[in-house]
Amino acid sequence: MTITSTLPAGAPAVFDAALARAAAGASVILTVRDAGGGEQRVDAASWCRAHLPGDGRLLDRCGGPTLDVGCGPGRLTVALNRRGHPALGIDVSATAVRLARARGATALRRDVFAALPGHGRWRHLLLADGNIGIGGDPRRLLRRCRDLLAADGRLHVELAPPGTRSWSGDARLSAGDGAASDAFRWAVLAADDLAALAAASALRVLTSWTEANRWFATLIPA
Repeated sequence: MTITSTLPAGAPAVFDAALARAAAGASVILTVRDAGGGEQRVDAASWCRAHLPGDGRLLDRCGGPTLDVGCGPGRLTVALNRRGHPALGIDVSATAVRLARARGATALRRDVFAALPGHGRWRHLLLADGNIGIGGDPRRLLRRCRDLLAADGRLHVELAPPGTRSWSGDARLSAGDGAASDAFRWAVLAADDLAALAAASALRVLTSWTEANRWFATLIPA
């Protein structure tokens, strides 16, 4: 996850500091805790790598102009550029955008729910690394992505494994140094809960796959 949503004042500081430390080579464990007591843990250094296991088949599906929503330090945006595909990364984190640009990515500091270039014309959209959680309302996010896509566009989503508890609501972000954020809205969506939510968002699941213990699906306009 890259925790890219409209966050309260305390959350960006925790996220940006962790990302800056990770980019400098430190292992920084970020933990998202939901109100029900569930936890997600991720090493922020993984976002700063050039490639993660499981990226390959996801990138293979992006054969045209691609919007990488919640791009973080630009791993996927840069990989698409290197394959010869135009790609734009967006993130609300100033640190993430700075790091993405330093790697050569085209990236803007933007909220996915705000005005964006290419509205209604994107051939592909990416919601990888847990970014289905952006804003704490997957249905709203999927509908927004549907609006950003071209009529023949495709949305590629990374999901939590089947059997995971899907949830939406308040969460808090903490780093290994003990710093913690105020509450912000976040969500987790399990693979086996996607189809019904997609249908409610004017989308349908075209295909799904797993790679390197990661779960993905491609959605198209219904």
